[in-house]
Amino acid sequence: QVQLVESGGGTVQAGGSLRLSCAASGNTFSINAIGWYRQIPGRQRELVAAVSAEEEIHYADSTVKGRFIISRDSAQNTVYLEMNSLKPEDTAVYYCHADLLPTHPDYYSSDYDDRHKYLEAWGQGTLVTVTS
Repeated sequence: QVQLVESGGGTVQAGGSLRLSCAASGNTFSINAIGWYRQIPGRQRELVAAVSAEEEIHYADSTVKGRFIISRDSAQNTVYLEMNSLKPEDTAVYYCHADLLPTHPDYYSSDYDDRHKYLEAWGQGTLVTVTS
């Protein structure tokens, strides 16, 4: 299994910057892609940005593209989200997420309907608050 721990959340003024970190541990070789989701109050959790093992980067939309930058360290066990020009509407709980290859030893022995839990990992979330 893969464990993800986020850090770096806090309170900033509009127009400011913040950098989030996600430390991955465990069977990190199974990570096919890793990135960030966020849940804005009153809305569904949404993808912010992700990077694949092949270093392909995807940003959700033009709202974050150009302001946010996702990156991974050389050891491939930490992913960052640099957030610039923050807006009050960026206020949310930000979650680290990993898409996993089916390499867990229990994957194929598990019931088909339960296998999904071996294909992804979530962090606990970190709160980002942007004030006006």
